[in-house]
Amino acid sequence: MFYDHQQIEKKWQKYWEENQTYKTSNNTDKPKFYVLDMFPYPSGAGLHVGHPLGYIASDIYARYKRHQGFNVLHPVGYDSFGLPAEQYAIQTGQHPAITTEQNINRYEEQLKKIGFSFDWSREVRTSDASYYKWTQWIFIQLYHSWYNKNTDKAESIDSLIHHFEEKGTEGLNANQNDELNFTAEEWKNASEIDKEDILLNYRLAYRAETTVNWCPALGTVLANDEVKDGKSERGGFPVFQKKMMQWSMRISSYSERLLQGLNTLDWPQPLKDSQEYWIGKSQGAQVQFNVEGHDETVEVFTTRPDTIFGATFMVLAPENPLVETITTDAQKVEVDNYIEETSKKTERDRMSDVKNVSGAFTGSYAINPFSNEKMPIYISDYVLMGYGTGAVMAVPAHDERDHRFAKKFNLEIKKVVETEEDVQEKSFDSKDSVCVNSDFLNGLHYNEAKAKMISEIETKGIGHGTTNYRQRDAIFSRQRYWGEPVPIYYKDGMPYTLPTSALPLELPEVEKYLPTEDGDPPLGNAKEFAWDEANQKVVATDLIDDKTIFPLELSTMPGWAGSSWYFLRYMDPNDEETFVKKELADYWGQVDLYIGGSEHATGHLLYSRFWNMFLKDRGYISHDEPFQKLINQGMILGMSAFVYRIDGTNQYVSKNLAKDYQTQQIHVDVSLLKGTSDELDTEAFKAWRPDYAEAEFILEDGKYITDREVEKMSKSKYNVVNPDDICGEYGADGLRLYEMFLGPLEQSKPWNTQGLSGVYGFLKKFWNLYFNGDVFEVSDEEPTKAEYKVLHTLIKKVVYDIENFSFNTSVSSFMIAVNELQKIKCNKRNILEPLAIIISPYAPHICEELWSLLGHGTSIEFEQFPALNEDYLVEDEIEYPVSVNGKMKFKISLSAQLSAKEVEDLVISNEKMQQILEGKTPKKIIVVPHRIVNIVI
Repeated sequence: MFYDHQQIEKKWQKYWEENQTYKTSNNTDKPKFYVLDMFPYPSGAGLHVGHPLGYIASDIYARYKRHQGFNVLHPVGYDSFGLPAEQYAIQTGQHPAITTEQNINRYEEQLKKIGFSFDWSREVRTSDASYYKWTQWIFIQLYHSWYNKNTDKAESIDSLIHHFEEKGTEGLNANQNDELNFTAEEWKNASEIDKEDILLNYRLAYRAETTVNWCPALGTVLANDEVKDGKSERGGFPVFQKKMMQWSMRISSYSERLLQGLNTLDWPQPLKDSQEYWIGKSQGAQVQFNVEGHDETVEVFTTRPDTIFGATFMVLAPENPLVETITTDAQKVEVDNYIEETSKKTERDRMSDVKNVSGAFTGSYAINPFSNEKMPIYISDYVLMGYGTGAVMAVPAHDERDHRFAKKFNLEIKKVVETEEDVQEKSFDSKDSVCVNSDFLNGLHYNEAKAKMISEIETKGIGHGTTNYRQRDAIFSRQRYWGEPVPIYYKDGMPYTLPTSALPLELPEVEKYLPTEDGDPPLGNAKEFAWDEANQKVVATDLIDDKTIFPLELSTMPGWAGSSWYFLRYMDPNDEETFVKKELADYWGQVDLYIGGSEHATGHLLYSRFWNMFLKDRGYISHDEPFQKLINQGMILGMSAFVYRIDGTNQYVSKNLAKDYQTQQIHVDVSLLKGTSDELDTEAFKAWRPDYAEAEFILEDGKYITDREVEKMSKSKYNVVNPDDICGEYGADGLRLYEMFLGPLEQSKPWNTQGLSGVYGFLKKFWNLYFNGDVFEVSDEEPTKAEYKVLHTLIKKVVYDIENFSFNTSVSSFMIAVNELQKIKCNKRNILEPLAIIISPYAPHICEELWSLLGHGTSIEFEQFPALNEDYLVEDEIEYPVSVNGKMKFKISLSAQLSAKEVEDLVISNEKMQQILEGKTPKKIIVVPHRIVNIVI
């Protein structure tokens, strides 16, 4: 029977949509299972065949769990704020909302063609005001919270105010910007502005001067992961380090919990390692060094206080405020020039550039508090202001970077850890040796020396033991248009949150999407964007009088804001009263399976864990971690095609003749190849671009053969394969099976369209099991043991594979089972019905159609997954190969129930064996049960 995949797939996609087959109820009687894909950003290019890989895997798992009787939440939505749509708006004037809507429609059309079992009724978009109303609401909760170290959680700012009213800062143990000291009386007597200023020091969402990656061409601040080699990832524009007033999120309060929480998660180890490194926990001491001729002190954090006697110079971050104070007139020009150069590097560039050494001498000296020796103070870009204190004590004998610095600037290198190595030539960093040249530490090992030195530092009153984290607070404002407005207005220069009744604060219309002439963010162009405090509404900007009508914040939130909590909104997407009802959050709980790319390790996955922990602290949800199990899918790589142009000509030479010429290799669009071959359609190539219109070709055997190479699939390499084309030719079920068949989910693998014919052939074979010629024919006759064995072997394998995410081996098992059933001409209902259920998570359309033909009026989706019966896998008979002196002589079929001794007796008494023995007694008989018999004579 002809397998018409196009008609079948259209029919069932229409059925699923009309019947809302995948709409998830909040029925709390069933056990729940929450399967989620990382939030897609809807780009203008649409999907290529690499994008659905993770979605297909999660969809198979979601369908499998439905077959097991779970209430499955498998939603979809769009992370729809983003820089590309804004850049397009700047270039064309088209509102980003229009571009985004068009892109989403394209994505949705493509996703529906592939047959995903998403609950489309729960779709969310971060750029919809009904969604970002709650992103703004969460921001307001963060603003009105502080982190109490005593209870180790976030609490309402009201409890902090109460503490100040009762005791001032006495006994306060909080995460803060600066350590403040005041009495309850001083707090009560402070003005409202002073009180607000003090509270900003503790709020979890706060405004402070921060060093940022500023891109003048884009007019915005960029996150570290949006900058590459000192340039913006989008557009390649120069990026500079600049101090600006910015909103930040106090994620540093959660560093220890984020670190410890990793132990509870089933995540890939490399991803956990990335987060652990990013958080960067280290234990050591905070120490103050006096500066000669100045009242200021330099405070450093060191993980090796045991080496303090070997500290021979100090290095400050170029942006450390002390630099300006302590730099001498003679060194000012050199220092200023160095600071200017450093501003062109991002923090990430500075951290990763470990080989190049540079710096400038400030002209001042610190005093080593233990050796009392003078230590020249330098600045260098390898010290970061955001980590520790923005200053390091340099111990060149025992730190590789300090050693390179000392060699470059000819500074003293003093050994304080015992080693035979010449520390003048190479640093020696070890915790296994003992201290030398270190006065009272001499002869002590690392742990003893570290503890003793911390005690001495505390006795001297110049510091204390402490734990430090590399992770810094996350900058939370962007100077761009297409993002969530920050729900803040300014009165007397201080920020105040809008009342929650005023949310959402909607993005205003603007005439242009660039910063204003005064350098304000694009929202500064809005005519209706001021806050009327008395009437609690947004009014015209020209009404601002700073008495009752005040300016609103002009920055917008970063791209990660909306994606830091979307997994919670899916639980209750249409609620207008709250971001998620507590009982629904308790029912759905953690995401049970989260699939997405590893590139989100230190961005989205940290921020969403932070927001989730915060919302738990404040009592809105009950679970600490958002994603229990996470899988990073690999990439599907493209098979690029190349032509060879002879240098200086418009002639193109075929691949196998190119070695005879001086040529340039040029990417060509894979759509210009004939069918699935490597042959170039030369006429299509000439029509592709004007500069190829006059192309001439040197052919081999009358054909132009392109060269092929496996590369990342991308538009720029012209190797993108559109899933729509694949669905058209091979069907969505063919695409789904092939993407899984390519190899293990976590690995990268090359795409090859020619390979689809194999899985398409399998689908036709599977389809025809149910037909006799053109007639649908399924027998109600009881299957044989052999038929049941094929079925239950498949059940056992597929259950194991799905639960271990080995989807590629399942597809192989389907092929084996269908081949075996075809060989024995099986058309029994008791085999073919469960077979359709087993294959349906992978190829849902064909299985729905077969299920319907089998006489069922409902979808196959919720049918119970077939149960394994191990009895069918027990062999009745075993065919034993019998070897004599290492050579196989004959085979004998024996009951599988026989003991080794019984097998031995039957083999020895066998007529063939008696002929071989010729009356001799065997020296040795080895029986491997159910496998083989070895006889030595």
